[in-house]
Amino acid sequence: MVAATKLFRVDDLSVQVYSSQVEMAQDVAEITQRYLQAILNEKGNATILLATGNSQLQFLDILIALGGLDWSQITCFHLDEYLGISAEHSASFRRYLHEKVEVRVKPKEFHYIQGDTLQPLAECDRYTKLLQAQPIDLCCLGVGENGHIAFNDPSVADFHDPYSVKLVKLDDINRQQQVNTGYFPDINSVPQYAFTLTIPMICSTKKIICLAPDKRKAKVVKQVLQGEVNTDCPVSILRKQPQATLFLDSDSYDGCMN
Repeated sequence: MVAATKLFRVDDLSVQVYSSQVEMAQDVAEITQRYLQAILNEKGNATILLATGNSQLQFLDILIALGGLDWSQITCFHLDEYLGISAEHSASFRRYLHEKVEVRVKPKEFHYIQGDTLQPLAECDRYTKLLQAQPIDLCCLGVGENGHIAFNDPSVADFHDPYSVKLVKLDDINRQQQVNTGYFPDINSVPQYAFTLTIPMICSTKKIICLAPDKRKAKVVKQVLQGEVNTDCPVSILRKQPQATLFLDSDSYDGCMN
């Protein structure tokens, strides 16, 4: 049993800090497994929103390895997808989640955003209707280096967004991050536009777990913990979400304290 080295709150947000990213991933996976099992015991089914990116890899691997969940009763959605790339593209979030989750656990359903649709506005409407057909029990989040959650960059984030799913133009910090993490060879290869679930849609979920390990995230973690709650740092909205927990490792937490 792994335990957090620090537990505290900032406004309504719970924060848990671990000595390493591995220990963080282990505990988050166990917390998630217990929570989903309780939901399944209570109502027989569960619905989750999954994130992609390097911060999620260990967590997802451990969660799947733990077993004990009847994935045939779990419906999955995801948070975002690039506009104009196919499900076979190496950077596609559909590909990531199909390979790392769907084929391994075979959920009841996995609803994907069709990034290469010829009618992107109709796709926003289709996905919105799927999301609104049931409550979302769990949302798994990562954090971008510019503070984005899903693809809600500071330039497009709206805490009172009237939409559940929308098309956005990605800022250059976000696009460069995709290059830095190895998903694209250069910034010109990164699509300029993407689909994203909006911040109100994310905040409507019953439980939010947000993983922000690594010293690359220290700057944005400092903004979340010490800055103002505003769209300059979209993830700061979690400070107003009592159902949310921010999980940090020593690199992201200690770095933000310096």
